[in-house]
Amino acid sequence: MRAWLSCACLVSLLAGCDAVGPPLQVEAVFDFRLGRQGWQADFADYSVLNEDLQLMADIEALPDELDVRGTGFYIQGMNRSDDLFMYLKHELGPLDGVRPGQTYQVRYRIVVASNAPTGCAGVGGAPGESVYLKAGASTDEPDDVRDGDGVNLNVDKGNQAEGGADAFVVGDIANGEDCGEYENLDDVPYVSLDFRPEQEQTVTADEQGRLWLFVGTDSGFEGLTGLYYQRIEAVLSPESDSPNGNGNANGNANSNANGNANGNANMNSANGNAS
Repeated sequence: MRAWLSCACLVSLLAGCDAVGPPLQVEAVFDFRLGRQGWQADFADYSVLNEDLQLMADIEALPDELDVRGTGFYIQGMNRSDDLFMYLKHELGPLDGVRPGQTYQVRYRIVVASNAPTGCAGVGGAPGESVYLKAGASTDEPDDVRDGDGVNLNVDKGNQAEGGADAFVVGDIANGEDCGEYENLDDVPYVSLDFRPEQEQTVTADEQGRLWLFVGTDSGFEGLTGLYYQRIEAVLSPESDSPNGNGNANGNANSNANGNANGNANMNSANGNAS
């Protein structure tokens, strides 16, 4: 169940679903204590010949050390390819307030819990600083494409520390816990990281008014990474020079019951509150 109600959708239904007036800002808020809410998990940038990838994703109870009751969207994988991309994706459409052919600037807030400590060395790269969190948006659904034995992504997310046309680097998953304080990486606690990047992603809805949001990690660490996504917020601001744009409207296409994504900090560590 979504954590917000689309007011614009109700207005459109009463008006016969015809879009009237300038496009509005779209706000989408997803708290994974409420379940999947339409998000799907997938994996790319690996070989089908790789064994023991340990790929899994599901709604799971949050770790006790977070002091937050409820669930998160857990995703994990063993990076045998030195390039594994683990991601979540979600479609937005007219019922969410998205206009056909409209171009938007998307700004994100992402709260994710990581047990990758800071300052560790690892095979291929560090378990924290060499695993890059990315946020993106695309007209086409992000999906796997086979290229021989390889499984790749059909949209341009870039590679590891570099962003691409459809995604940008938000930061890394190092959680601030000193690596030297732990003899075993399995003992490192999960810490909630609250990312609020200033950078935005440009995306244009298709002729049916559909587009896709996606977030994920691009790994240079040749080991196991497991993350709990707790909250994802996206604000889509219409571009005034888009074919269907008439300037930024003073209003939102969706009411937001759980806060907004207008924060300015690049990343905050919050071990206890994902709101």
